[in-house]
Amino acid sequence: MAEALLEGRDLTKHYPVTRGLLQRIVGWVRAVDGVSFTIEQGKTLSLVGESGAGKTTTAKAVLLLEKLTSGSILFQGKDLSQFTRSQLKSEYRPRVQSVQQNPWSSMNPRMRVRDIIAEPLVVNTKQSKKEIRSRVLELLEQVGLRSDHADHYPHEFSGGQRQRIAVARALALHPSLVVLDEPVSALDVSIRAQIMNLLKDLQVKHNLSYLVIAHNLATVRYMSHSVAIMYLGQIVEYGEAEELFERPLHPYTRALISASLLTLPEEGDQEAKQIILSGEMPSPLNPPPGCRFHTRCTEARDRCSEAVPELRAVGQQRVRCHHYD
Repeated sequence: MAEALLEGRDLTKHYPVTRGLLQRIVGWVRAVDGVSFTIEQGKTLSLVGESGAGKTTTAKAVLLLEKLTSGSILFQGKDLSQFTRSQLKSEYRPRVQSVQQNPWSSMNPRMRVRDIIAEPLVVNTKQSKKEIRSRVLELLEQVGLRSDHADHYPHEFSGGQRQRIAVARALALHPSLVVLDEPVSALDVSIRAQIMNLLKDLQVKHNLSYLVIAHNLATVRYMSHSVAIMYLGQIVEYGEAEELFERPLHPYTRALISASLLTLPEEGDQEAKQIILSGEMPSPLNPPPGCRFHTRCTEARDRCSEAVPELRAVGQQRVRCHHYD
């Protein structure tokens, strides 16, 4: 088993809902509600689910852009809550970088590419201008761009090229973990495979770990070693990627795979049947009692609306469903 690089333990993020001039708290939005996961060195974990499931909030917590309500994040076995501000700046933030969804808005249009890629080095290191320029040219080569691209501006590049620039910037400080927020969703279909292959090649070359936030299950299946399916702030299924896609256990996982037109075999090798979910995801301000998915589940029983299911081990996977009690 690979070494654990980062662990999330019972992560919870609740946002207060206020009302009136005195901003009286009248409720809490349960964006993330008891999420635990492990990202191994050199491996990819993908968080999957509909909008509002809590994927992006979890990623922001890992990037320290959101302060947790409760729970802990461990980096190489050390609890981040025990780090001083100086330690976070020197030992954690440079090691954890991100690539945003939209390559058109994630970089300053007034900066040349060489300055965009060099910015993390200028801010976080004391390298000379010559060393920084050498590193920039090295990064451009690694992501498949030419050295003369360093003198161009972002508007002179296609979406795929811009995403390559964003990847180069993320790699500037030799990170251990890169958070990829929908890294190919804004790109043309013809370009997506190129960027995914680039990311996989860089992962092998630099022993990188990835935390991927995605809706597209084809992307997730191609890039991931493990997958966590999220619904209304909770993980409902978690396991190795191939096992999860070949034998999905939770009704929500099966519905997602069905909707994405990926093969979903039925018992007896019957033809795959599309699963249509009724209604929309309930509000995280007032989640349903019991299993949070029971209001849309075609297999729900009385107990599902009464008791909260635990995330329990079933074979090599973990699933939050009363059907496996």
